[in-house]
Amino acid sequence: MQLQKTSKYIPRYKGLSWIDASLPGQGQVWMLGKQRSVKKDKYHSAAYADEMDSAIGGEPWQWPKRTLYFMSDLHADADAFFASLVASGGVVKTGPRDKDFKLAREGRKASFMIGGDCFDKGPSTLRLLRVIRLLIDRGADVQLLAGNHDIRMLLGIRSVGLEPDPRNDHFFIRMGRKMVPFLSEIRDSYLQGKNALKGVPGNRECRRLLYPPKSWFREFPKLAAWAMPESTIEREIEKLRAKMTGFEADCEKSGLSLRMVYAAVRKWQELFLHPKGEYAWFYKRMKLGSREGSFIFVHAGIDDRMAKVITDKGMKHINRKFRKQLYRDPFDFYYGPMANIIRTKYRPTDMPLTRNGVKLLRKKSAVHAIVHGHRNLLHGQRVMLRKGIVNFECDTTLDRNSRKKERLEGPGAAVTIFRPEGLVMGVSTDYPYIKVFEPASIHH
Repeated sequence: MQLQKTSKYIPRYKGLSWIDASLPGQGQVWMLGKQRSVKKDKYHSAAYADEMDSAIGGEPWQWPKRTLYFMSDLHADADAFFASLVASGGVVKTGPRDKDFKLAREGRKASFMIGGDCFDKGPSTLRLLRVIRLLIDRGADVQLLAGNHDIRMLLGIRSVGLEPDPRNDHFFIRMGRKMVPFLSEIRDSYLQGKNALKGVPGNRECRRLLYPPKSWFREFPKLAAWAMPESTIEREIEKLRAKMTGFEADCEKSGLSLRMVYAAVRKWQELFLHPKGEYAWFYKRMKLGSREGSFIFVHAGIDDRMAKVITDKGMKHINRKFRKQLYRDPFDFYYGPMANIIRTKYRPTDMPLTRNGVKLLRKKSAVHAIVHGHRNLLHGQRVMLRKGIVNFECDTTLDRNSRKKERLEGPGAAVTIFRPEGLVMGVSTDYPYIKVFEPASIHH
C-alpha cells in the first residue's frame, strides 16, 4: 500500500494540550509488526500474506457510508474517553473542564460507536456517562453497544425488588465485589446527609431483599437444567456461595452498610430505570450489535448460532429480541446464545464459531469483518484471523486502573477509524504508529 495516498485521512488532533496521552503522528501498514498487530488462530497455517489474501476474499468490501469512530471498554474512565475523542480527530478539546470541547467538522459528519463496557474498573462511571451525554447533546451521532459489565449491572440491580423467581434471585449477589465501587459512587453523589437512609428497612430485612433465599440452591438447578450442562450449574452455585460469603465484608471495607447498599440500589433504579431518570437514556439507546456495510460491530464476538440468525433475519431482529429478552426474560438472555455476543473469548467453554458459521457470514451475508473489544491488548489494536474471517480486536486497555495492573505507561487513548474510502486506522497510545489497513491493496 502506498501510505502517501492515505496520509490525507490520518486524523488531525485538536486540543492535545488538554489531554495527557501522547498519540502517534504517522501511519504504518497494519501488516507490519506481526504478532503485535496481526495474529491467526490454529485454523490458519499458511504465511500471513496468503491467509490475509484468502480472508479478504474476491468480493469488494462494503464500507460504512460515513466515517465511524469505534471506542471500546472505556471502563469508567472519562479522561481516557476524552483522549480517545481527540485521537479520532472528530472532537476538539478547548479547555480543562468536561464541557470544554466541540465537534470538529469531521466529527459532525461521522458516527461515534462505543463498543460496550462503560461500567466498572475506572475511577467514575457517572462522570463517564455524563461526558457521553454531553457528546450526544452537542449533536454527535453516538451508538452504544452492550458490554458484559453494563448488562451484568443492569440485570443485578434490576432484580432487587422484583417478584421472587429462582431464575433471577441471584443476579444481584452474582456481581459480588465488582459492584461495590459503583454503589459507593452512588452513595457519595446522591446519598449524603442525615436523611440518606430515611425509610430504608433494617439490616436484616435488607439482607433478605438483596440475597437469594436458601431455597434458591434447591430450585435453581431444576430450572436451569434445560439451559446449561450440569457442570456449569455446579460452577454457578459454587461461585454464588463464595460471593455471598464475601459480599458483606467487601461492603464494610468501603464503609457501606447493607442498609446503604439497599439505598444505593434503589437510587440506581431511580436514576437508570425510571423513564425520567438522569441516566435512563443509557440503556434505552443500547443495542447488542450493529451492521455497517461488510462489518459487524459487537462487544465480544459471534458464534455459529448467531451467525445463522444474522444471515436469516439480520441485526435489527437481533436488537429487537435483545431488548425484549433483557427486560422480560433476563435468565433466558443471560444463559442463552445471545449473551455470547457480550462475553465470548472463543474459549473451549464458549459457544463455538466454526468454518460453517464463517461461511454463512461471508458467503450468504457478505460480512467480511467482525469488530469487537472485550479481549484486552497491550500494543494497540490487532487484526485476528479467526476461522477465515477478519476480526478487528479493539480493547486496548484504556482505563487507568487496568493500565496500572498491566504496567502500561501513561494514560490510555485509542480509536479505530473506519473510513468510507475503504480503510481502517488503529490509533493507540501503546503503538508508535497509526496502523493502516486497506483490503483493496492486500488482495491481488
